[in-house]
Amino acid sequence: MRKYNFCSGPAALPEPVLLRAQEELLDWEGRGCSVMEVSHRSPEFEAVAARAEQDLRDLLAIPDNYKVLFLQGGATAQFSAVPWNLLGAGQKKIDFIHSGQWAKKAMEEAGRYGEVNIVASSEDRNFSYAPAADSWQQSEDAAYFHYVPNETIGGVEFGYVPEVSCPLVADMSSSILSQPIPVENFGVVFAGAQKNIGPSGIAVAIVRDDLLDRALPDIPRSLSWKVAADAHSMDNTPPTFAWYLSGLVFQWLKEQGGVSAMAELSWRKSALLYDFVDRSDFYSSPVAEGSRSRMNIPFVLADERLDKQFLQESEAAGLLNLKGHRSVGGMRASLYNAVPVEAVEALVNFMADFEKRVG
Repeated sequence: MRKYNFCSGPAALPEPVLLRAQEELLDWEGRGCSVMEVSHRSPEFEAVAARAEQDLRDLLAIPDNYKVLFLQGGATAQFSAVPWNLLGAGQKKIDFIHSGQWAKKAMEEAGRYGEVNIVASSEDRNFSYAPAADSWQQSEDAAYFHYVPNETIGGVEFGYVPEVSCPLVADMSSSILSQPIPVENFGVVFAGAQKNIGPSGIAVAIVRDDLLDRALPDIPRSLSWKVAADAHSMDNTPPTFAWYLSGLVFQWLKEQGGVSAMAELSWRKSALLYDFVDRSDFYSSPVAEGSRSRMNIPFVLADERLDKQFLQESEAAGLLNLKGHRSVGGMRASLYNAVPVEAVEALVNFMADFEKRVG
């Protein structure tokens, strides 16, 4: 029996997608071989790639003046790719909102190529809230503005899209496809696949056309968005199986009603868990109300000495990967699109029983 997986990534995949991949594993489209054994330049795989791109465009209502790129190296590679691709027009300042671990990693990498300006930071309260827009200190001549709409580790989510005069860059690794987004307000959106898109090994970048010619002259070929766009993401052999599986997830999402349906479901799931935690004296949320993530929900026990027992018993009950990140501690339940409501109900029931027995 499959268990309920609350892992932050690589995360749960929709069971219908896994079953279809299993069915097609040895004989894909009647070809007598796996999709992993088909040339990425064959007409058959080109059709897979084209459908995946179109389905993603449909799901997010991506305008025609944006390229959709399927890339290698995960979102972390884009920490390097973003400054390499956007600092070639002479501007060297980069505005950042410092909202947690993933913003910090992106800032450190960008600082190797440009001058980082921290517009706002929530470090003063251990990254437990999203800084309000009226606290920003923006640069007048920034090459771009980078933020993380949802911090996977801290469980903080921005309830708004920043309004800036330079290209807006968003790392949506843990929130993409969980709700509609105004793509036209962004210069670049990128995301690692292993949370809401598909398996690890591939990333997606959505890049506005006018930003493809701003790269530094000595940009590595493997990081160039223009090279990737000109080659339809196939300048070299891509991770074809991850691309294929991501495409199946996009099809599944459309069958569920698209990102609007996912948004409604995410609010329902997260409210179920937050409401229980807020009513309890045994559990608590370290994240400020109004900044709480729908995707990644950290919570702590009143007595941290019970953490080990909680994790052992929850795993025995079929509730997997609830341990919080090592930098934060406590627990964390990631409620991505493929995590069903029944999983959250089972978690809440377990938590109530655990509290009754040991609290």
